[in-house]
Amino acid sequence: MLRNRQNKISDSSPYAALTGTYTIDPVHSTIGFSVRHAMISNVRGRFDAFEGLLILDGYDPARSEAHVSVQTQSLDTSISARDAHLTGPEFFDSATFPLMTFRSTGIVPIGEDEFRLVGNLRIKDIELPLAINLTFGGSAQDAYGNYRVGFEGTATLQRSDWGLTWNTALETGGVLVGDKVTLSLDISAVLQESQAAA
Repeated sequence: MLRNRQNKISDSSPYAALTGTYTIDPVHSTIGFSVRHAMISNVRGRFDAFEGLLILDGYDPARSEAHVSVQTQSLDTSISARDAHLTGPEFFDSATFPLMTFRSTGIVPIGEDEFRLVGNLRIKDIELPLAINLTFGGSAQDAYGNYRVGFEGTATLQRSDWGLTWNTALETGGVLVGDKVTLSLDISAVLQESQAAA
């Protein structure tokens, strides 16, 4: 249920009013993750430094694009020693590979205000496909006159596919760090340039 900046529903498409180029606002967005720890609980963290561009085509959402770049050194799990290990050579090796990137290759509607964004995620020197399930959260004008759109997203991946294979066995069986990682996105993006229909 998308409205344009005059709060009128577009006749041609419910998303037409959103057509334009947006930049992700890192202050009001979150890129987080969780991974199983010691086989019994989840460790959660986030990346604090990232930027991104959304090119939205509300007339034909399948033509929309997303480009995101994350500084791996900005990883934060609230424990500095663990963060140093994760950004070190046994995991992200941030000194050698400072950026993790995602670029979309397509988007498919899967329900009301729900989409599957597909693209390529590059971690270190490995680039593999990743699908992200997105829910459109709405659009609004903020207190400073900026027009914003919001999305929530989730994705799962096997970290070993990207070469993040470090682990250690537990005396009770199993391993210290799970292979499956759940990504969680909460994105607020600000309109930079609106566009008319193609």
